[in-house]
Amino acid sequence: MGKRHSFATIFLLFVLFNSAFAARDDGLLRIGLTKRKLNQIDRVSDGIKSKQGGLVNDRYKIRGVRGDSGADIIGLKNYLDAQYFGEIGIGTPSQKFTVIFDTGSSNLWVPSSKCYFSVACLFHSKYKSSHSSTYKKNGKSAAIQYGTGSISGFFSQDNVQIGDLTVKDQEFIEATKEPGITFLAAKFDGILGLGFQEISVGNAVPVWYNMVNQGLVKDPVFSFWFNRGGNEEDGGELVFGGVDPNHFKGEHTYVPVTQKGYWQFDMGDVLIGGESTGFCAGGCSAIADSGTSLLTGPTTVITLINHEIGASGVVSQECKSVVSVYGKNILEMLLSEDEPKKICSQVGLCSFDGTRDVSMLIESVVDKESDSESHGLGDEMCSVCEMAVVWMQNQLKRNQTQEMILDYINQLCDRLPSPMGESSVDCNALSSMPNVSFTIGGKKFALTPEQYILKVGEGDVAQCISGFTALDVAPPRGPLWILGDVFMAQYHTVFDYGNMKVGFAEST
Repeated sequence: MGKRHSFATIFLLFVLFNSAFAARDDGLLRIGLTKRKLNQIDRVSDGIKSKQGGLVNDRYKIRGVRGDSGADIIGLKNYLDAQYFGEIGIGTPSQKFTVIFDTGSSNLWVPSSKCYFSVACLFHSKYKSSHSSTYKKNGKSAAIQYGTGSISGFFSQDNVQIGDLTVKDQEFIEATKEPGITFLAAKFDGILGLGFQEISVGNAVPVWYNMVNQGLVKDPVFSFWFNRGGNEEDGGELVFGGVDPNHFKGEHTYVPVTQKGYWQFDMGDVLIGGESTGFCAGGCSAIADSGTSLLTGPTTVITLINHEIGASGVVSQECKSVVSVYGKNILEMLLSEDEPKKICSQVGLCSFDGTRDVSMLIESVVDKESDSESHGLGDEMCSVCEMAVVWMQNQLKRNQTQEMILDYINQLCDRLPSPMGESSVDCNALSSMPNVSFTIGGKKFALTPEQYILKVGEGDVAQCISGFTALDVAPPRGPLWILGDVFMAQYHTVFDYGNMKVGFAEST
């Protein structure tokens, strides 16, 4: 297929790994997470990356798998409250690898001993097929494209050890090329996808499918607990075959999977400080994604959120230009009840006929690396106009004056994120920031400023990063919200494969 049907990992360059396993009397094998401090010489802005691919988580009790044994619990590692990963083994005897457990992709890949010309391979564990008695040759080529990097190689087959379980004859990718710097500084070796086979490169059967098919777990469900407030030796758990009731309170709110591929579901209104943004009042699509550090959404509403929390991004001159030249005309057309979807074409900024939804924004608004051939100025102006229409509609509902609306839209222009997607805030201003809530299954799931802001570093060199970043996913998959680790760290997440649903409960 040539492209990865997932999203590249945010904070990809800075993930660090320390393995830890904990055996419990309940028969569960826990894969734990460890928290690390950011070295002062590291810079968050170098490592924040958006996932973008070929488009780049009923309450279960722990029950026995075989006899008196229980589900398998994989202990995870944590870096900066922004990435969680653990250890697996491949081959006989087992060769150890550090992997991201990623619900936003479906393939397993690790570096190959045949990776000769990529510097990244020199700094990571490499799979040696000649050292494994259970290796089976495949040889089919494979390539996965990330938004900020890529890997390519070929498929092989071998046994995979996850905790105390052995998945037999698992198809995986031996990466022979890892160009660029994306994986060079990463402390993990590869990625283990926990999404559906529908997005698996090469249609390879995912590891999780084989765990279920081979009878290694009694219940076809797995769950994540991310311990954002934990110490270095206790970053969280990934439980295969059930949930650990020690890590959530109350009951899970479940929503059905609406489209297999990602763990996708319908989400309702997004609220800032208890007030509706109106953007998802009619419903939005979202995915629970353990491989994305932050929380992403369409540029229009992410800009609103970052404005309300005082986050500063890169000033978009195109945005200010549109407001300056066309702002009054757009307002007058909205007041005269012209069809909002057609306004941008009527003022000459968009070439389409108005049949496209106003929320379908073009990624080039924040993609400053795109060249003029792939994304022309006209596309950028069109996208900014579409955002301005949505913002103005929202303000008109509040009976604001024309002068106040245009001033507000200019402020939003200042909040458009940088090309890498990151926005910073004043670490001393958290107490004045509003909660941001997401409606799932009719229930509001709130994030406080302390929960959606990532603090990196200590003292005078500390940086505070907004947990919200823009990512405009094109149809038919998008528009799409990605509830990454910022969200999952606050809400214990159950991925129910048997009943095709996702559940959320407050973490403890």
